[in-house]
Amino acid sequence: MSGWDDLEAAAELPQKFKDADEIARLYLRVFGGEDGAKVLEHLRALTIEAPTWFPGHDPSFGFAREGQNQLVRDIEAKLKRARQL
Repeated sequence: MSGWDDLEAAAELPQKFKDADEIARLYLRVFGGEDGAKVLEHLRALTIEAPTWFPGHDPSFGFAREGQNQLVRDIEAKLKRARQL
């Protein structure tokens, strides 16, 4: 394999991660309790609630920070999904 085939193969999730509802339920088990909520609040403060870029910094810093933000948004979306199941 080479080129796009390699990238597509690397991007495939293992079978155990393909059931979106089950993954959402796992996130709810981890972050749904009091301690998990505190950890998620801390992650949110470090990422989403913090500036993504400062004047004078390289623009790529903002792109990297948005990637961090997206991880927290993804966790929150999975929690919301699990609560609606």
